[in-house]
Amino acid sequence: MSKPKLTEARRPRGFGDHGPAEIASQRQMLETIRGVYERYGFEAVETPYLEYTEALGKFLPDTDRPNAGVLSVQDDVEQWMSLRYDLTAPLARYVAENFDKLPKPYRSYRVGPVFRNEKPGPGRFRQFMQFDADTVGASSVAADAENCMMFADAMEALGIPRGSYVVKVNNRKVLDGLLEKAKTRDEQKLAVLRAIDKADKFPPSDIMLLLTKGRMDESGDFTKGAGLDEVTADMLVRNVCMGPFMDVVDGVAMPTSKRTLEYMAANLRASETYDEGVFELIKMDEILRSAGFDSDRVRIDQTVVRGLEYYTGPVYEVELTFDVPDETGKPVRFGSVGGGGRYDGLIGRFRAEDVPATGISIGVSRLQAALTHLGKLKAETPVGPVVVTVMDRDRISDCQQMVSELRNAGIRAELYLGDAGFKAQMKYCDKRNAPLAIIQGGDEAAKGEVQIKDLVKGAALAVAAKTITDREVYKAMSAEAQYAVPRADLVAEVRKAMGI
Repeated sequence: MSKPKLTEARRPRGFGDHGPAEIASQRQMLETIRGVYERYGFEAVETPYLEYTEALGKFLPDTDRPNAGVLSVQDDVEQWMSLRYDLTAPLARYVAENFDKLPKPYRSYRVGPVFRNEKPGPGRFRQFMQFDADTVGASSVAADAENCMMFADAMEALGIPRGSYVVKVNNRKVLDGLLEKAKTRDEQKLAVLRAIDKADKFPPSDIMLLLTKGRMDESGDFTKGAGLDEVTADMLVRNVCMGPFMDVVDGVAMPTSKRTLEYMAANLRASETYDEGVFELIKMDEILRSAGFDSDRVRIDQTVVRGLEYYTGPVYEVELTFDVPDETGKPVRFGSVGGGGRYDGLIGRFRAEDVPATGISIGVSRLQAALTHLGKLKAETPVGPVVVTVMDRDRISDCQQMVSELRNAGIRAELYLGDAGFKAQMKYCDKRNAPLAIIQGGDEAAKGEVQIKDLVKGAALAVAAKTITDREVYKAMSAEAQYAVPRADLVAEVRKAMGI
């Protein structure tokens, strides 16, 4: 009789597994960010992974098919539901549904996985984690300034030193005003904004090509241009894509908000929309400086675009400025780990009135990779539980009693539930990263004792044994690695051994 065909064990493409070390370091990072958010007065809220597809609306991937980027299913009454694409659209639905119950402004944070129906690739996943904070019901740019402050404080709380990050701020009204001045047609706007969004990756000459006739890269791939004339494209490149403007601070040239705003203000009356955006940036800059957030932490940068069909006012992103090696070993700037902005049109989809809103989102996986690179997060397997071994199956109840005593004392502990002998149980303890193993055979039970095997000291002894020549020193170390204690003192002795 032939054996049944085995099912191949394989992960779905674009999804990842996460072990205990990664989970532990992520938890450490999230708790730090949570502490900053709560210090700013934000409170937690959770929304479901699934939303009705219509609730996500146009705020989906920037494609010509707005529902193309989500994973969707039909429920029992044939209503389409989609896994949330981000954490903002679900918040909009939540606020609209509970509007009369919530304080206004409403400040909340959310953390959890989001899903994209996109082709996976290196660093591109179909499921990943975000950590958002939003203020709903505040029209003042003071709320946007606070978002930028919170970004900066979160980076420093995580151990990223000042000078290794910067929060860059722009305003979509500035960009929209320049597009008005350029008399850009509606069908051109998305391509123009996408070209401008690449200003931090490509030189101005390449942006000119993307704004006009198109650009061919080194591999031969061609990107269609926006179709602007050379004069209009040159005006946009000069006003948007030239990077931050330098000023001399303590004898050193550095990008400053002051110089960038001076340059922007020189174009006032480009359009009413442009002027409004510049004035909002000036006000934000005043608020930031008064709170002690200077250009070394938060600065105005006219190259920031973000959310091509999403944001309506100030936009910002937090960028890590240190270098990391790419696939070829070449140093490249780490780049953005989060962003956000004002999205005053989103909640109005559910209500007859517009509701102002602004928020930030941190890409958890990307930030975790950065912190690991900096050595701020240790990808170490967390310390496991104390393991009570089973030397005699007829005495398993006695072993379980020891486990319960340890747990009742607040000590992580588990009973070995396998069928293997002592040697295999010790291997199990190593794989569990257990600090201690508790052993009680018949002889120990008759004496009213248990053996405590300190696995950390035992591992150190195994390494030291190769160089120790003094027998008495070896015996002393062995006595510290495993010793007998009265059964009645088990909990106290375990506490002592673990330093708690």
